[in-house]
Amino acid sequence: MKKILAFSFLALSLSPAFSQVPAPATQVQAFDTPNDAGRSITIEWQISIDDKDGVVTGYQVLRTEAPEGEYTKIADSPRGTDSYIDSSPENHKDYYYKVRAVTASGFSDSEPSTAVQAMGQWFNRKRLNALIAVLIISGAILYFIEKARSGKELYIRKIAGIEAVEEAVGRATEMGRKIVFIPGIQDMDNMQTIAGITILGHVARKAAEYEAKLEVPVSRALVMVACREVTKQAFTASGRPDAYKDDMVYYVTDDQFGYTAALDGLFVREKPAAIFMQGAFFAESLILAETGNYIGAIQIAGTAQPSQLPFFVAACDYTLIGEELFAASAYLSKDVKLLGSLKGQDVGKFFMMAAILVGVILASLGVYDLSRLFTVR
Repeated sequence: MKKILAFSFLALSLSPAFSQVPAPATQVQAFDTPNDAGRSITIEWQISIDDKDGVVTGYQVLRTEAPEGEYTKIADSPRGTDSYIDSSPENHKDYYYKVRAVTASGFSDSEPSTAVQAMGQWFNRKRLNALIAVLIISGAILYFIEKARSGKELYIRKIAGIEAVEEAVGRATEMGRKIVFIPGIQDMDNMQTIAGITILGHVARKAAEYEAKLEVPVSRALVMVACREVTKQAFTASGRPDAYKDDMVYYVTDDQFGYTAALDGLFVREKPAAIFMQGAFFAESLILAETGNYIGAIQIAGTAQPSQLPFFVAACDYTLIGEELFAASAYLSKDVKLLGSLKGQDVGKFFMMAAILVGVILASLGVYDLSRLFTVR
């Protein structure tokens, strides 16, 4: 019995599990983490040969700032791990790393890595595809702006809602009733409001030419000032400065539903022949559009609020959908920068759609790792 116990103890002492000192991790490499803003170092190593036998329980990552300095533990990693990203170093400062293989009864340290510094990169090469897209769109915009400046006419698809402005103003003139223009309920910091005011200038010009009555109730004080200036310029440009009155554009209230109730009352009392709703609209869109539809007005609406578009499409005669609202401002103003930007963005979108189509074809053919086409390694 004693001989059996002695042989068992000898076998256990010779087994890897009983060994106090495991084989160390090897080939420890530390390098600056690529494609980042700095303050990050990646450490990689070959796992201990005792890891495969289940002897190693984990690894500790040690760091020092001097080759002969004392190493301090910065992280614990489970067994089988062969890398770690240190997110605590400072940029442009030397660091040295070791990896400690740990067992239940001991540990062993690897050879130290060479000195490494963290630093930020100017460009993330993994986002090369985004850079290509930006360059294509920016180049197309600059090209068409320059083309427009040279006097060449750029083809812009006609927008039905804008083409119908003259019809709506003419109808209001024939009926002897008002035109109501609503520039949304947001302030001048909203791009939809600015686009709507640009369209107001076109409507006001047509109203001046036809000698129609124009009324612009607004819900923001700054919008009122901007609308007055645009309307005044439109009447002056049409040769009717005497027909312009400041009370054409007036402030109602900032309250959303107070403003909506005031407009509904205006619609029912005055029964305008044409109603323009161009800008940012929210819950009031359906109330206004339904009331305008009820009184039989011709309605031309436009907004970039996706949740409100169905109400305008259902209740209005013409609707500028999403980007058409912004395209309309370029279409009407004939500004070379706006026209060039609009045309350039359309061309850029064509290239993006072509890239998506090529990607679908390649994926269908079995080329699944498409990132290799756009990533520099």
